[in-house]
Amino acid sequence: MHRGKGMKFVGDSRIKANHKMPNVPKDYSEYPGKTEAFWPNFLLKEWMVGAVFLIAYLLLTVAHPSPLEGPADPTRAYVPLPDWYFLFMYQLLKYSYASGPYNVIGAIVIPGLAFGALLLMPFLDKGPERRPSKRPLPTAFMLLTLAAMFYLTWESVVNHDWEAQKAMGAIVEEVDVDIDESLPGFAIWNGDTGEQAKTCIGCHAADLNGGPAAPKLLGNELTAEEVEDIIHNGRGNMPGGQFQGTDEEAKQLAEFIASLKAKE
Repeated sequence: MHRGKGMKFVGDSRIKANHKMPNVPKDYSEYPGKTEAFWPNFLLKEWMVGAVFLIAYLLLTVAHPSPLEGPADPTRAYVPLPDWYFLFMYQLLKYSYASGPYNVIGAIVIPGLAFGALLLMPFLDKGPERRPSKRPLPTAFMLLTLAAMFYLTWESVVNHDWEAQKAMGAIVEEVDVDIDESLPGFAIWNGDTGEQAKTCIGCHAADLNGGPAAPKLLGNELTAEEVEDIIHNGRGNMPGGQFQGTDEEAKQLAEFIASLKAKE
């Protein structure tokens, strides 16, 4: 080929003089139903589908708003629960071989193997077949993963105490109460006079708003005699004999709890 033959100069570019454009149809009528213009035909369809899903999500959020819980309180017992799409991993960490001293197995090793198998799929399955029956290895991995995720999620849902979970995150109604810190029972409640009140705070919380296993004490309608009887003999989920102080201290604590009446 001679220098410059079949070429012509356009600025700094070299384009073949006999270059022909590929046979591109002037419109898309030659391929009805098989192709269409990206703008505006295809993009309009995408926007319409996106708008339908957006409206559906908005209606769902209005009909079922996000469940709000009370503010975080370190003095109240609370067990966080992951969202539904992580429940299978939450359940995995409950088993003895994947929790405690073996927590690294449930948190890193097993999920790492699953994600590693997913990353290796393009290298393990290079065949041209697309039917699942002709691709046994990736199909087996997919079915095994889906079965494991479904089973672990189901186990987590059926074995969880949802009522207790709801009580732990319940929004406690504020009660206007004057707390008389000069009463001897207040010092007993805070543990200033000994260790006997720690069990009380552990269930009823330091702010007296209660928890999942104990009612709040603010705004209670009990008398001092009733509170003292509960301290000694228990009631409901509270067993008797938990208070380790003297009878005088139990009486003083009962008087303090009975004084936590709501304002009129």
